[in-house]
Amino acid sequence: MSQSSILIVDDEPDLCELLSITLRRMGLNPTTAGDIASAQRLLKAGRFDLCLTDMRLPDGNGLDLVQWMQQHVPSLPVAVITAHGNVETAVRALKLGAFDFVSKPLDLGGLRKLVAAALKLSGDPSGDTAMFGPRLLGASAPMQSLRELIARVARSQAPVHISGESGTGKELVAKLIHETGPRREGPFVPVNCGAIPNELMESELFGHKRGSFTGAVADKQGLIPSAEGGTLFLDEVADLPLHMQVKLLRVIQEKAVRPVGEQRETSVDVRLLSATHKNLSQLVAEGKFREDLFYRINVIELRVPALRERLEDVQELAAAILRRLARRMKIETPTLAADALDLLCSYAFPGNVRELENVLERAMTLSTGGAVRAVDIQLRASPSASLTDSPAAGLGDHLEDIERVAIVKALEQTRYNKTAAAKILGMSFRALRYRIKKLGLE
Repeated sequence: MSQSSILIVDDEPDLCELLSITLRRMGLNPTTAGDIASAQRLLKAGRFDLCLTDMRLPDGNGLDLVQWMQQHVPSLPVAVITAHGNVETAVRALKLGAFDFVSKPLDLGGLRKLVAAALKLSGDPSGDTAMFGPRLLGASAPMQSLRELIARVARSQAPVHISGESGTGKELVAKLIHETGPRREGPFVPVNCGAIPNELMESELFGHKRGSFTGAVADKQGLIPSAEGGTLFLDEVADLPLHMQVKLLRVIQEKAVRPVGEQRETSVDVRLLSATHKNLSQLVAEGKFREDLFYRINVIELRVPALRERLEDVQELAAAILRRLARRMKIETPTLAADALDLLCSYAFPGNVRELENVLERAMTLSTGGAVRAVDIQLRASPSASLTDSPAAGLGDHLEDIERVAIVKALEQTRYNKTAAAKILGMSFRALRYRIKKLGLE
C-alpha cells in the first residue's frame, strides 16, 4: 500500500488535512483537490488508486464526479463522504457506481477499513469473468450477461439483491460476488432467514449476552458479527418478520449491532447480499415487507435466469453434473444419449438446475451400459412441464410410456422386490404400488 495514491476532493481545508494525516499514517500518498474541475484534471493527468469525494463542492455535486468517473476512469474506486443520516444520497451514490460511502463526522477506524478494502481492487482485471467459467456454466446470452454483472458488482460494496426462481443458483452467485471482490479473504456467512424460528431470530443474527434470557448460559456471537470483514448473505430475506426488518434496517444504516442483553452497539463491517424467489415489490405493495428496507437492500438488483430461458446450456450443465456425480459414486462418467438430451431440452424445468441435478442422479441409478438414455429419465408429468407443441393427451401417453419402462427396469433389477424398486426410483412403496396398478403392470 506504500505506493498507493489517494485523491481527496473537498473544499474544507480542515477535513482535507485530517484525511491526509490519516492516509499518510497508513503509508499512503494523498493528493487534494478543492472542486470537481481540479479533480478531473488530476484524474486525467495522473494515476490514482482511490478517490474520496465530498458531496457538496463549489462547482457541483459529488454525484456528478462519480458519474464522470464511471465514464472516464471506471476501474478507479470512488467513495463519497455524506452528511450523517443522509441515507438517500448514499444510496444514489452507490447506484451510480460508487464503491462505498462514509458519513460525517468521520469514523477514522471505519475509514481505514474502507480504504484498505478499496486498495485490494488495485491490479484486479476489471470485468474479467474468465475465472467464473468452471463454476457458473453456460454460454447463453443470459449467462454471459450475468457473469459481466457479477464482475461489475463484485468491485463495489453496494448491497446487492439477487432475485430468481428456486433452484437457479442464487447462493452460487452470491459466493462468486464475495470471492471475486475485495472481501474475498474475509468470511462468507450464508443465513437462511426462513429456517430460523421467529423467537430465536434476534439472538441468532445479533448474538446475546449471558443471562439475557432463559437458556442464555454463555455469551454468543451472532451471525452478523461473525461476517466481520466479509460478506453476509441473507437467503430468503422475504421471510424476515416485520420486527426483524426494522432491526436489520438499523444495522445497515448505522453499521452497528446490539446483541440481546447488551447496552451498547458494536460496529460491524460487512457487505450485505440478499436473495429470494418471491416478488419483493409485490410484498412491499401488500405491506408484508418494509419499503425503506427494500430500497436499502435493493441498491443493485441481479436476476438469475431460469433454466427454461437458457435451454441451450442444458447439454453443458448435464455433462458437468454427470461428471460430478460419477466422481462421487466412484464410477466411470456415463454418456448422455441423443434421445435423452432431446427429452431434457423439451422440458421446462420448473425446479431449474436443482431439478436437473435430481433428474440426472436418478437417471444414473437406472442406467446401464455406461449411457443415460431417455428411458432412464423421469420428468414431472405436469401440464406446464413440456415446451413442445404436442397435444396434452399425446404428452401424457409419452410420459406414461417412459414411466412404465423405468418401473419395469427397476423391478427387473431388484428381481421384483417392490420395496427395493421403490428405493431405486426415489418414491415410497405405496406410491410405487399405485403407479404399478395405474399403468397396468400387475
